[in-house]
Amino acid sequence: MIRSILYATDLGLYGPYVLQHALSITRAFKAKLYVIHVVEPLGLFAESVLETYLDEDRLDELHQNGLENVMNSIEKRVLEGFRDELGDTSDDFALINAVRVQQGDPPLVILDEVRQLGVDLLVLGSQSHNNDAEVPLGRTASRLLQLCDVPVYLVPMLQHRNHSES
Repeated sequence: MIRSILYATDLGLYGPYVLQHALSITRAFKAKLYVIHVVEPLGLFAESVLETYLDEDRLDELHQNGLENVMNSIEKRVLEGFRDELGDTSDDFALINAVRVQQGDPPLVILDEVRQLGVDLLVLGSQSHNNDAEVPLGRTASRLLQLCDVPVYLVPMLQHRNHSES
C-alpha cells in the first residue's frame, strides 16, 4: 500500500512531466505527496571568490543567514511554479503536502529525506541535464536506484523515448 510519496525534482525541463506522474500516483492511492529539491554546494572556485572579497565574519554570516534565505526563496519559487503549472483552482496543488529545498549531495539528501519521512515510494525522472541519448540514466537517478530502500518510480525522459522510436 502506498500512503506517502516523495517526488525528487531538479526543477529541470522535464520537471512538470515527472510531477504529473507523481500527482497521478498520489491521486490513485489517495497518498500524501512530498517534494524535495536539492541544491548542490558551492564549488571551490565560488568559495574562493567569496573568500577573496569578504572578511571571515561576513563570510560566516553569509553562510548561515544568506544560505537559509536563499533556500527559503527557492522553496517559495518552487511552490509558485507548481501553483502556476497546476492552476490556483486545481485540486492537484492541494495534494502537495510539503516542499523542501536542501543543500548537499542530491542522492544522499534524497535518501535521507526518504528515511525521515518514511515514504513508501520515490518518484523521479531518469535525467534532465544531459541530452545525450547514449546515457539515458543520470548520476542521481542511478545512485538512487542502487541505494534506495523503497520502490523507485523512474520516469523516462521524452528525448530518449523519441530517439528510440526513430
